[in-house]
Amino acid sequence: MNQILCIALALFVGLLSSRLMKLLKLPNVTGYLLSGIIFGPFVLGKYIGGWDEGKLNAVKWISEIALGFIAFTIGTSFKTSSLKSVGKRVIIITIFEALGGAILTIGGLFIARIFLKEELPVSIILTLGAIACATAPAATLMVIRQYQARGPVVSTLIPVVAFDDAVALITFAILFTLSKSFASSGAISAVEILLIPLIEILGSIIVGTILGFLVALGCKFFKSRANRMMMVMTAVLVIVGLSMLCTENHWQILGANLSFSPLLGCMMIGAIFINFRSDAMRTVERVDQFTPPLYMLFFVISGASLDITIFASDSALVVICVGLVYILFRCLGKYFGAFSSAKLTHSEPTVQKYLGFTLFPQAGVAIGLASTASQELAHLGLEKQSSLILAVVLSATIVYELLGPVITKISLQKAGEIPTLVN
Repeated sequence: MNQILCIALALFVGLLSSRLMKLLKLPNVTGYLLSGIIFGPFVLGKYIGGWDEGKLNAVKWISEIALGFIAFTIGTSFKTSSLKSVGKRVIIITIFEALGGAILTIGGLFIARIFLKEELPVSIILTLGAIACATAPAATLMVIRQYQARGPVVSTLIPVVAFDDAVALITFAILFTLSKSFASSGAISAVEILLIPLIEILGSIIVGTILGFLVALGCKFFKSRANRMMMVMTAVLVIVGLSMLCTENHWQILGANLSFSPLLGCMMIGAIFINFRSDAMRTVERVDQFTPPLYMLFFVISGASLDITIFASDSALVVICVGLVYILFRCLGKYFGAFSSAKLTHSEPTVQKYLGFTLFPQAGVAIGLASTASQELAHLGLEKQSSLILAVVLSATIVYELLGPVITKISLQKAGEIPTLVN
């Protein structure tokens, strides 16, 4: 089976899974991930002659492009007028709950490191901590729409989940760059810990900003939405291509490997474009019409990348322990981060009590960050760490996507924001 037929198979099984998930009343993302796992090279793929590991690696560029568009969409939420309209309260809550998830996860994993020792490197702890920031808005918003929920918790929740992933991308850009310094062999210098991460982050922001301005400027010459969509696609592909070129060719600066954050760069394209073109949303909507098959492929490929043999290997106990710590401490961080910030900003008692419970679901951006971390660590020759991160995050995502919507519904019921007739 060639690469094109493998992509067709991924789309087909993803499409079928969406119907099954609708019957089971589960998010489509769960179906895409499970489809990828089942038809991937580690389960049925090796028997049907399609998704072997070679074919899977050959189509992973699709995931890179999908991540670029996810980051671009997140960047468009940074419209200045939107930030002003939601007010300081929502921004404070978003920062607290996102960083709360990161800090408690890192703390919990450092406690686990006491027992697991070298099986749990500092690089994995920092990377999982950064990924813990992200929250999946889709599952939460699905519950809100299905049950017609409304009230203080819902009105706070919607803008919080909109900005949450932006905080996650920035946190990931910082912590994962540090993680790679810790993961590299040999002694770690101050240059690797401080200067290289700064160069990578600022470089990504600068390139993304320049491309964002070029796209905004190009709209003066290209008027149709189709042409403007192609300009956005070009800019996103430039960022993703530069990142892949940098990683594959092992570019170095000051003797250390240099990388480039496509997530941060693409997010800046979206942020600059949305703020410098009053008609930008029409182009963004056109991009959103193009990306659904790309996102489906991304989730199916991510599921197929999960090497389930790790659960039958010598590392199985480590994966299970790290996964349980990740799930527990991330939830605690999200809850107490939301609770403390809601109290600090004098939010309604129901917001203080129940908002944190609605922030547990995790999917798209978290999987994207895990995929990015996994691939970059694999390029550094750290396959074991690469597999561990992907196994923990994908397994946790399935748990979150199964239980998260249920917890969200119960929380909104307790807060009295689901109408009795719908309830």
